Amino acid sequence: MVDSLIVGDWAALSSALRHLALPALTLAAASVGVVVRLVRGSMIEVLTQDYVRTARAFGLPKRQIILQYALPNALVPFVTVMGLELSSLLFGSVVIESVFGWPGLGSFVLAAILNLDFPVIMGFAVIASFAFVAANLLVDLLYMVLDPRVRGLA
Repeated sequence: MVDSLIVGDWAALSSALRHLALPALTLAAASVGVVVRLVRGSMIEVLTQDYVRTARAFGLPKRQIILQYALPNALVPFVTVMGLELSSLLFGSVVIESVFGWPGLGSFVLAAILNLDFPVIMGFAVIASFAFVAANLLVDLLYMVLDPRVRGLA
């Protein structure tokens, strides 16, 4: 996809995106149920808080109450779970690559493990560790954006 963007081959980019849709949906399908249920439960809990009732008492529109007051507070658990879901997406890619027959990083590492190719295994461990550290950093930075109590601690 990157090559087609650099060259400007829009037909190749379109084809790559169409062929990427089904594996991406399959990979995401495993986590969608958990995440949607978590956001729903968190939103229900936040909507019963005192500050939401106070905003309703002041006569603010429902849309403003939900988008400005309730949703940012309900997204804090969502951000946490999405940071943790990175591992399932990373290791689920091995299964997706084998099912769809795509040669990728997952199948490359699986072959390296079966062949005891230690430099490749160590390289993947470094890449995976970097991905987890980056995801945790992103989660912490998003906490500062979403939760004003965390902003005061920085």
